[in-house]
Amino acid sequence: MHAELSTKTKIFCSCPTEFGGDPNTHCCPVCMAMPGALPVLNEKVVEYAVKAGLATNCEISRDSKNDRKNYFYPDLPKSYQISQFDKPLCERGFVEIDTEEGKKKIRLTRIHIEEDAGKLNHDDYGRGSLVDLNRAGVPLIEIVSEPDIRSVDETDKYLKKLKSILEYIEVSDCKMQEGSLRADVNISVRKWGEKEYGTRTEMKNMNSFKAISRALEYEIDRQIDIIENGGKIDQETLRWDEVSGKTFSMRDKEDAQDYRYFPDPDLVAIKLSEEYIENIKKNLPELPESRKARYLEEYKLTEKEANTITSSKYLSDFFEKSTKICGNPKAVCNWLLSDIARILNEKEQEPDAIPFTPEHLAELIGLIEKGTISSKIAKDVLDKMFENLEAPGKIIEKNGWLQISDEGAIKEIVDKILDANPQSIADFKAGKEKAIRLFSRTGNERNKR
Repeated sequence: MHAELSTKTKIFCSCPTEFGGDPNTHCCPVCMAMPGALPVLNEKVVEYAVKAGLATNCEISRDSKNDRKNYFYPDLPKSYQISQFDKPLCERGFVEIDTEEGKKKIRLTRIHIEEDAGKLNHDDYGRGSLVDLNRAGVPLIEIVSEPDIRSVDETDKYLKKLKSILEYIEVSDCKMQEGSLRADVNISVRKWGEKEYGTRTEMKNMNSFKAISRALEYEIDRQIDIIENGGKIDQETLRWDEVSGKTFSMRDKEDAQDYRYFPDPDLVAIKLSEEYIENIKKNLPELPESRKARYLEEYKLTEKEANTITSSKYLSDFFEKSTKICGNPKAVCNWLLSDIARILNEKEQEPDAIPFTPEHLAELIGLIEKGTISSKIAKDVLDKMFENLEAPGKIIEKNGWLQISDEGAIKEIVDKILDANPQSIADFKAGKEKAIRLFSRTGNERNKR
């Protein structure tokens, strides 16, 4: 996985890392690889990488370095990428995922720092491509796992767990739609009982969990079909096409020796002290697993509820703030995982797209508890909260949705309805039960007014 780090400036220069901007406006002689321009390592990049390593149980290297990874591509202006080869910052970690058989550790080979490449903008009419170097030099961490993942479901859980950890420690915004989090997925199959791994293929720069799952299902079936028909898997890089639901060959898959790594002569070694590492460790925020355990104990959420809430830092923070105000964790959880989740799914949005504040949700729950509105009306209020930024109280007032709970006031309304419909009362007393529908309809019309 590649995660763009949330630093303000790039890894080797002072250009901004913010997403967007007109092409080639966030770059300078360093990230454009002008002759004589020299890189200087951004210290924040090292700090964020170490945080990620500690949060994923890695060993942190006290002596690390940067290397040149040599390959040519139009959006790589230097014709090499500054990365790390034999001395990465973090090694031998793991993350735990929940499977049907229980908890499973997915081992991490390494986490290293590197620079991102630029971006090619292809002409819609096939007349060529233009290079945008705004992204060139944006700092990345690459997280490489051991071949411990055995299914599409485990892949999905592993990727989502890593995303969650990175969000909690606030080293990346993980906005997959903006390319802040991308996965290079390697797949190989082997017959049951065999020890040797099969030949692997790779799909690069995938930025959708749904697409990754679909691509894996297709590629696994494709490889099995080839082997069972006596064919051979080629080691190659593939492209996943979302429209056709198929993979297509792009090029042969490179091995490490093809990149001709060597230490970057323009950058000094990275030496980390015990004090530096210990200070970062002390300041790590609460991680998803720890927060989940607390929710089970403190708020009595179910395992499923706690898993879903803590899977997103934004959702978890939203839950905590609302709960602190209204004091009803179960109600907050129910709203987040039912009606709010439904609306987000319909809009195909993530939790951070919730337009209202935790205070507004707490207010809505309080209005239900006080009897000011019914649960049914509250759903209508929620729909309005997604449409504008008004507080629940204002929405209720504007739409006349205030629920009357004063018995005297209710009796007065009933008396007026009865007085206005003497014939219906007579019909009902005479055994015509359909007459009662008039009163029900009249009451509903009055409620709407």
